[in-house]
Amino acid sequence: MLQAQQLVASVATVAGPSQVSNDPVSRFLQQRGLLQSAGSTKLLNQVRDTASDLVLSAMNFLGVPYKRGGNSEENGFDCSGFTRYIFEMSVGMVLPHRAEEQAGMSGLKNVRKDELKPGDLVFFNTMRRTFSHVGIYVGEGKFIHAPRTGSAVRVEDMREAYWSKRFTGARRANLPGGGSVPVGEAAGVGLTVAH
Repeated sequence: MLQAQQLVASVATVAGPSQVSNDPVSRFLQQRGLLQSAGSTKLLNQVRDTASDLVLSAMNFLGVPYKRGGNSEENGFDCSGFTRYIFEMSVGMVLPHRAEEQAGMSGLKNVRKDELKPGDLVFFNTMRRTFSHVGIYVGEGKFIHAPRTGSAVRVEDMREAYWSKRFTGARRANLPGGGSVPVGEAAGVGLTVAH
């Protein structure tokens, strides 16, 4: 979490596009394979916008092993345990542990695929039921998630055939800077759900 905060804080020191390759955020995204080149600024600018803390926090967990029922870096994550952990640690919002419960949670707004923004929850049908898998949208058609046993938290392209066929919806939380309700107020109206 500290690394993500330091990266976000350092964005303020970037003077302009000519310094993109020296920017800690762009270096971080390039190292993680999310930027093809230093000149690819669309994803970089999206990550810097609303939800940047949340997305950068999620990226800090790339490589953490998948574990069914897992909800911590030490024990590993399953898909919904990962999203729950990231939302709670980065914006203070506690999501239910199951993907289908996250999709049905009151206070989250339905989002069309063509309106996705970094930090949105994206849902897929991977087990012959709607909303059986969840990840966090990071921009440019990509999302971060804990996919399955034997793998680890990673970024994948939602436009790949496997994910594109299985996309079942997206939800958006009212995050600081991107919504009308601050997280503290949102938590007071039923967004905190017991595990």
